[in-house]
Amino acid sequence: MAGPLTRPEFALLDTCRQKTPSSQRTLADITGLSLGYVNQTSQRLRASGLLAPDSSITQAGLTALEPYRVTNAIIMAAGMSTRFAPVSYEKPKGLLVVKGEVLIERQIRQLREAGIKDITVVVGYRQEQFFYLEDEFGVAIIVNPDYRERNNHSTIKVAESILDNTYICSADNYFTENVFEPYVYQAYYAAVWQDGPTDEWGLVASPTGRIIEARLGMPDTWTMMGHAYWDRDFSLRFRAILNAVYDRQETMPKLWEAIYAEHTTELALQLRAYPPGVIWEFDTMDDLREFDPTFVFNIDSAILDNICGILKCQVSDLSDFTMVVGGLTNLSVRFTCNGQHYVYRHPGVATHDVLSRAAEAQAEAVASKLGVDSTFIYMDPVTGWKISRFVDNAEDFDYHNREHIGLALTAIRKLHTQGDAIDTAFDLFAQATELLSRLSGDRSIDRSVRLGFPELATLRDQAQRVNALSKADAVEPVLCHNDFYAPNILIADGKAALIDWEYAGMGDPAGDLGTFICCSNYTWEEVQAVFTAYFGRPPTPHEKRHYTANVALAAYYWWVWSLYKDACGDSVGTWSYLWYKYTKEYGRRALDLYAETDVTLPDGHTDSPKQAAVYRNLPAATPPRA
Repeated sequence: MAGPLTRPEFALLDTCRQKTPSSQRTLADITGLSLGYVNQTSQRLRASGLLAPDSSITQAGLTALEPYRVTNAIIMAAGMSTRFAPVSYEKPKGLLVVKGEVLIERQIRQLREAGIKDITVVVGYRQEQFFYLEDEFGVAIIVNPDYRERNNHSTIKVAESILDNTYICSADNYFTENVFEPYVYQAYYAAVWQDGPTDEWGLVASPTGRIIEARLGMPDTWTMMGHAYWDRDFSLRFRAILNAVYDRQETMPKLWEAIYAEHTTELALQLRAYPPGVIWEFDTMDDLREFDPTFVFNIDSAILDNICGILKCQVSDLSDFTMVVGGLTNLSVRFTCNGQHYVYRHPGVATHDVLSRAAEAQAEAVASKLGVDSTFIYMDPVTGWKISRFVDNAEDFDYHNREHIGLALTAIRKLHTQGDAIDTAFDLFAQATELLSRLSGDRSIDRSVRLGFPELATLRDQAQRVNALSKADAVEPVLCHNDFYAPNILIADGKAALIDWEYAGMGDPAGDLGTFICCSNYTWEEVQAVFTAYFGRPPTPHEKRHYTANVALAAYYWWVWSLYKDACGDSVGTWSYLWYKYTKEYGRRALDLYAETDVTLPDGHTDSPKQAAVYRNLPAATPPRA
């Protein structure tokens, strides 16, 4: 028999490969083909020498199956599983123990039982926790360096050289029965029927089973669920399409499934239907607890232990874990405990070397006593994890809502005038200088010029001059929040609660207004109105110049901070340009205001209008080059 096998021929040969059937009717029952079709196809296979007279498979039959042999499997394990917070803050979801087995280990065993020995695990987030699999299970490890910035298409990209007849698996799937086979006829995606609305990928298939449409949010439909199988043709075609679109900005957030959905006419995938209860995906802890009620009692999680210790509860009392979006530094998750809502804050990437958690804990105690932060429950002063009450009726802070602005400024003014002190100081320019030194030592400025920030040296010099002028005003330090911007201001019940005190320290009160303003995109007229609202009167000329200077210094600190975060692999996105713009604009404004009268600096020099003109005449802000 020449050429590729038909689907019935493949089904009969593969069935006979596994066990010689006792009768043609048995073959019909196993393959789902009609008895007449089985008889005709079997006769053709025997005539071609692929089946023996007793319907056992011959060596020629095995050779005919060889193009359909599964070559390898790729298990995707690079993602952060943010919807599985807070457990995923400590451990990737694929390493959780479900019904007594580690998820990814169970899947590796099932692949091996099906005869697939060549298994590659692509890792990224907390990658070191997966490395043991190489020695213990003999799998290959590939590191995906782009897992933070890109979706799972980047995992396919780093493994593209091994794509062939390949199973594409997710580390966090659980299969109640072994879904893998050593021979597969053609590419497919596993599918499970779901009644009603769903946020999964819904599928529409032709009468032959080929998927002709894949779309998110289709109700009452077959949904993509579990693994996929790519044959050589699909692998070749998908790889070409992926490489063609990979460098496009719009590709970065896409799943590989989304790229496939845009090219269903070019990429042939069959819908492989599975009955309910075979394939399980756990998007949240509640999903997993429903499947395995013992999970919450067996999970090894310091985070859950922390929560239970403070709230005096059991893990079984916790539910409804949901990621909180908004902060730039930490990871936070909302949850319910015995009917009450709380937030657990987990320290984020690259913060322990920059922040003083002990200072934060001291500041939280003061803020709680003052009633400036009514949400605070407990914070660990060493590691920085924190538990707070969740304010159910809180409004998002609006920089253009007069009531919101008034409540926020009243709260920060109360903090600045309350008189308590803590042990730690926070100086905007000194902190920025320290971050620059961390970026690349003494070569930070030169390196920044090479990387597309040729103005950094100039802006640093401008900030240095503005800082000297600000310091010459000799403002007494007070307790400051130092991260006073919209996501850290909760408006509820006619009050403002200031949260997230991790940058708190003794400093210039103008720095708090500087941060508030440089995160706002206010016009100069709006900035002056904020000064007036803060003081309860128009500022004096000295106050105006001083507070304007600290808008520039706050913007400069946060811009340098954004460069540092980016270097740590944790980009803050468009915030960086906003701070860059305010550094330039308000540095010039401050120097103009100080230049109206001579100011004697601590080193004895005078900042005259002529000297200040050098900095006033900097070019207008333009977006930083990539």
